[in-house]
Amino acid sequence: MKKYLALLLLPCSLLFTQCKPKESAQNDPPRFIQKEIADKVADSLVKKYGDINKDRILKGVDQISALWTEKDGSVADFESFCKKNFIGDEKTREKVFHRISDDFESLFGYFNRISMDLKRAQQLEIGDMYDIDQQFAAYEPTAHFTDDFFTNKIAFIVGLNFPSYTLKEKEELGPKWSRLEWAYARLGDMFNSHVPADVNQKVSDALSSADNYISNYNIYMGNLLDNDGKTHFPKDMKLLSHWNLRDELKANYNKGEEGLLKQQMIYKVMLHIINQDIPDSAINNPNVQWNIFTNKVFKNGKELSCSAEPNTRFQYFLNNYLAEKAVDPYTPTYPSFILRSFDGGMEIPENEVAKLFTDFCSSPEVKQVASLISKRLGRPLQPFDIWYDGFKARSNVDQNMLDKMTRAKYPNTEAFEKDIPNILIKLGFKPDKAKEIASHITVDPARGSGHAWGAQMKGDKAHLRTRIMKGGMDYKGYNIAVHELGHNVEQTISLYMVDNYTMAGVPNTAFTEAFAFTFQKHDLDLLGIKDNNPDKDYIEALDSFWEAYEIMGVSLVDMAVWKWLYENPNATKDQLKNKVVSAAIDVWNKYYAGVLGVKDSPILAIYSHMVEDPLYLSNYPVGHLIDFQLGQFFKGKDFGTEAIRIYSTGRLIPQLWMKNAVGSEISIKPLLNATDEALKKIK
Repeated sequence: MKKYLALLLLPCSLLFTQCKPKESAQNDPPRFIQKEIADKVADSLVKKYGDINKDRILKGVDQISALWTEKDGSVADFESFCKKNFIGDEKTREKVFHRISDDFESLFGYFNRISMDLKRAQQLEIGDMYDIDQQFAAYEPTAHFTDDFFTNKIAFIVGLNFPSYTLKEKEELGPKWSRLEWAYARLGDMFNSHVPADVNQKVSDALSSADNYISNYNIYMGNLLDNDGKTHFPKDMKLLSHWNLRDELKANYNKGEEGLLKQQMIYKVMLHIINQDIPDSAINNPNVQWNIFTNKVFKNGKELSCSAEPNTRFQYFLNNYLAEKAVDPYTPTYPSFILRSFDGGMEIPENEVAKLFTDFCSSPEVKQVASLISKRLGRPLQPFDIWYDGFKARSNVDQNMLDKMTRAKYPNTEAFEKDIPNILIKLGFKPDKAKEIASHITVDPARGSGHAWGAQMKGDKAHLRTRIMKGGMDYKGYNIAVHELGHNVEQTISLYMVDNYTMAGVPNTAFTEAFAFTFQKHDLDLLGIKDNNPDKDYIEALDSFWEAYEIMGVSLVDMAVWKWLYENPNATKDQLKNKVVSAAIDVWNKYYAGVLGVKDSPILAIYSHMVEDPLYLSNYPVGHLIDFQLGQFFKGKDFGTEAIRIYSTGRLIPQLWMKNAVGSEISIKPLLNATDEALKKIK
């Protein structure tokens, strides 16, 4: 899970990258600098600097005139500013660009470090957490950045000389641009909106509070009771929702009736969380027992009176919506968080993303793979089988044995950090590159399931934050850590090995998820457990297919709920809960019920991302598609060399990045074709 890519890299650019043609004039704020004034200023600059600069002049003057307000100066001040600050000489402009890039790298690098440090108590296992820690964690050091840089006019200087381009323009012009021209364009993306500091801070507050809520949402599994009053999980097992619950469910395949009962119990817990009828005393509480079938809570054998969680989950969801909606008036290019997330951040329109998902989930291969899974399980499918894990090599390996291996190998974070160079060499990086990349990564003990937090300036380190239980890193924690390491390696390559700072990173978070998936699927290889199955490639295709199918449904729910929120801006947390549940059921009934045999399941609503990481989920299935295409391309090639070549291209637009990487755009066809082949071979 890569949660912090867009939050801290170029604070006001990644959320609003790429202008989209305005939907209607009514979304535009009143202009202080009228269009005819801007045109007059542009004409005068064209006369002075010639037609060779005409397009850039027209674009730059128009863009900054739309952002210039009365407090920025009079009309005469605007005219004087443009004439004084336009750079007509290309050599000078290039020198100024590099100076700006260096300054921004310093700013964003230290902003990032400050924010990461202030969230240490909230996110790391460094002792008790106090109320003041939450206050520090919610502080956003970049909150005043936009205001400051419009006030000091740097934002206007950047916009005038390095204007932004629409996504359509990038698609048309980008293939012909030099690397420097791309870097100019990415710099231009930084200041195409002006969100006040107090509005940015409210977004940060909402996200931080939601993150704190989710990071401490644990279920004590050893205290769960069945109807006979029996427990079935280890006494000290504490699982975070939803990630650890899901992974424990996956771990209980091929474990007979007891494994199936555990899966059914976990599914029941998930339903209680979604429906918010979970007793509040059962959350993160080791001192009570909870019968999940009767929904009663006990202490020392005596039933306790308890209340359901009061739709708290959905209040945090709603808080994020309200905070993001407050941004809308200040981003006329993207007048909704949906547009900012897809057209802006992902750079793939929401309708195109949704079509990829619905086409995939409607494909005939879905029922064929489901039938194969049912045959392998020897029973009809149940709703939680969307997490079927039997195609992975690890599904046939004893979980206890894996836990012993990982705990012995990684008793603490220091041991994992020390082993990173060896991990990279095993994956295919040359020793010198493995050592170089590893030197830029450090490992921290996480309170939650873990995440990857990249550096934002050269000389700083990426942080892998992973959860290590008492006694060492269990296999589930190791599997997640390998995924997060993939993020850290990408973060390091796309910062340290990219030619211009404004090009650092990847087109969107799906691309870093793809790289993390590539790492994660090799976790057993890294432990020395080789899969010599001649059908390995077919099995991997089926596994990728089923994982993509599962997460696409969750993403469709997320998108449907956000659309509903914008149609119902005064919704309450109770109404939001009802909508999330109904949207989950709708998507389930359309794409899953006919496959898994059960109608009206709301299970697709369990993902914690919906609460703490708004509209992030779509990056996972797009990441799966990218991962599969990359995986096909890497076969027979030097992985480390190709990985560095591909990820050092930086922040091109998604489809151009893919063409440069593997020769084709993002598509569901390669995975569907591979699944068809696998279904012919695997019975």
